Amino acid sequence: MAAKEEAELEELIRNAGGGEAEEADEGEGLDLTTLLMVVRKSLPWMLLLILLGLTASWLFLRYTPPLYKSTSSIKIDEKTEAGVLGLEGIGGAVEKQQSINKLSGEVELIKSDIIYRRLKDSLNLSVSYYAQGTVLENELYRSSPFRVEYTASPQAVYNVKIGVRLLPANRVRVQYEFQNQEESREYAFGEAINALGFTFRIYPTDLYSADKLEADYHFVIHDEGSLNAYLSQNLLVEIGNADANVIGISFTDHNPLKARDIVNKVDSAYLVEKLARKQEQAARATRYINEQLGENRKDLQSAEEDMQAFVKRNGTYDVKGDVGLITAALEEQEQEREKLQNQIDMLDELGRLLNQKRLTEREDGDIFQTIPALSEIKDQQLAQRITELSDLQLDLKRAELSYQPGATTALQTKELQITNTKKVIRELLQRNQQLVRRQLAKMDGKRAELEARLRELPEKQTELARLQRPLELYEKYNLNMMDKKIEFGISMAGTTADFQILSPATLPATPISPVKLMVYAIGLAAGILLGLGLIAVRYLMHNTVTNVRELERNTSASVLGIIPTYDKEKMAVSKLVVDKNPKSALSEAIRSIRTNLEFISSSKKKRLISITSTISGEGKTFVTVNLAGIIAASDQRVIILDLDMRKPKVNLAFNAENVKGVSTVLIEKHTWQECVQHTSIPTLDFISAGPTPPNPSELILSPRFDELIQALHEHYDVVMIDTPPVGLVTDGILIMRKADVPIYIVRSNYSKKAFLKNINKLIRVNGFTKLSTILNDAQGSGGYGYGYGYGYGYGYGQGYYEEPTANRGLLSRFRKRTS
Repeated sequence: MAAKEEAELEELIRNAGGGEAEEADEGEGLDLTTLLMVVRKSLPWMLLLILLGLTASWLFLRYTPPLYKSTSSIKIDEKTEAGVLGLEGIGGAVEKQQSINKLSGEVELIKSDIIYRRLKDSLNLSVSYYAQGTVLENELYRSSPFRVEYTASPQAVYNVKIGVRLLPANRVRVQYEFQNQEESREYAFGEAINALGFTFRIYPTDLYSADKLEADYHFVIHDEGSLNAYLSQNLLVEIGNADANVIGISFTDHNPLKARDIVNKVDSAYLVEKLARKQEQAARATRYINEQLGENRKDLQSAEEDMQAFVKRNGTYDVKGDVGLITAALEEQEQEREKLQNQIDMLDELGRLLNQKRLTEREDGDIFQTIPALSEIKDQQLAQRITELSDLQLDLKRAELSYQPGATTALQTKELQITNTKKVIRELLQRNQQLVRRQLAKMDGKRAELEARLRELPEKQTELARLQRPLELYEKYNLNMMDKKIEFGISMAGTTADFQILSPATLPATPISPVKLMVYAIGLAAGILLGLGLIAVRYLMHNTVTNVRELERNTSASVLGIIPTYDKEKMAVSKLVVDKNPKSALSEAIRSIRTNLEFISSSKKKRLISITSTISGEGKTFVTVNLAGIIAASDQRVIILDLDMRKPKVNLAFNAENVKGVSTVLIEKHTWQECVQHTSIPTLDFISAGPTPPNPSELILSPRFDELIQALHEHYDVVMIDTPPVGLVTDGILIMRKADVPIYIVRSNYSKKAFLKNINKLIRVNGFTKLSTILNDAQGSGGYGYGYGYGYGYGYGQGYYEEPTANRGLLSRFRKRTS
């Protein structure tokens, strides 16, 4: 039966796991009471952190040299050489040397070694002078009481501190360390000093005075690499306004005067470099123009010689004009040829007519009208003979018309004359025909010659055009370059740098770093943040119950009372102390708990009170013993049962033996009367746990345990049971089910907040509606204390206050929770 009940109880506990998620949410959220408590405890640490932050800020400002920044801005108006010369469109002879946006190139020029060299030449940056202060060393830029002139050998060692101590009588002491050996020697001003591969002399400056003798000075000779690195690291050149071609130049240094001088010298060095570049560009452009003119003259002379040779070879300079002349000659020749052809045709026609019987057979009778071209014949003899023939034929015709017999002789004579005349005309015709044909053949030859010349003209025209192109180009280029040379010379006469200094560098009055206000603000903010972080960490890591409000807030059980810290004496184990200090705050607190118990079980004269906790070390045995002592002091008979049979402690509280007890009673080895032990309080008895049995849970669930409780009620008013911790074993839960008043002990600053979830689970799963809690070891100012160890590997110290104010208002809160 006992095993069955225990199994059912364990099943209920396992089933309660479904509500663990709900329990996990209980008590979640911001606990203002705990937060205020953590803040109150952390406030001194937070103030200390803020003070440390401000102290760190002060130390940072004290040991950090101020950094100053000097700035200037320049406006650049760049023009290319091609733009100055106006040569952009001349066949690519002059390339553009700069892009449309020259700002990036100018930025790189300012940051280049070219400007650095000019800067180092104008400012004596190779030697730095310093004075050792209390904490920091100060650079004596333009304020050193001495100056150093040196010459370096190839074996010179740069960047080494050389100490200088000014001595009376115009003497100095020079000391330095090299290869772990320290050298020190006195010299007079101006005396040659050979050290570290240098030969240098030290001279006094205008600032040298007697009050400068006490300070410690040193100087450093920098090499070119360290100077370039120093300038590159601190010089900032950036484009300020790309649309306006504005560049900003700034330099940061611990010495404001040095920063300003370097920026101004950078501007000056840039101006000198730009002018030098302009002059160099002008010289290059002039050389280029002269070279081009010289080369162009040679090319022009060669082109002219080729043209002269062409004219001499072809006898003409105007080939196109020759084409027109030849074409006109061919046309004129064609006309003459047509005339000659007409003459040949006319002579042929005339010869044909001569073969006719008579030339006057035409009605008009005029041979010149029959052959119109006859008038064009230049031979007068032929024309005369034809006229004569025409007249003879007319006479013969008239003679025939007037023919009379006997006139035959006359007709024959006329016919003979006509025949002779025709013969002469034929000879003349033949001669003229030969002459005209010779003229025509000669004209054909001339025509062929002209046509041959005309066919040659395209090649000559091509050759002429080929020769004219370079000639015209060289002539035009030569004239243009001569004009540009004059224009460039005029423009270069007033050469200036193509930039303006919009705002020169000024002496910075306030450092850019560190900013005191910002540093102190950062220190203050860091202290506050660290303090808040400390509070947050302590709050998040605060997982123990510290006050009754946390207990009330996280549990649904009523709070019976608060037991203050007891620190009057140190004890190894729990003791009965209320009988020794009946008027102490501890006794008053337990009396308040006794009063609250009366409200819970006022109708019962016999009560069974079980006291348990989550783990050992929370003080349940101490509370059991002293609460039983207070109840017994009110004339009630009380007996304490130690059911923590695994780790019994009640017998130790009364310095008694544990030879027999509850375990032997339940196995019926002894009667409970044989096991009862008395205390110093007459009405208070106890039964120890007895020897540890192998099965404590089975013994508690046995009917003999109920019989034991019933038997004890017959003799005692209150039965107090010290149960095992319910967080470790289930024995306590079994006993709490039988108790009239189950009490759960929570120890301040020891019990975890997660333990309170176990209380809520016990109430919800097991129906412990009357379960009450007691906050043990509540901390406060002043009081007494003691410490003792409890089993299960835990130990703790516990005590209470002397002031009874710990329970002020507790009764009213308890009534409110139980109503």
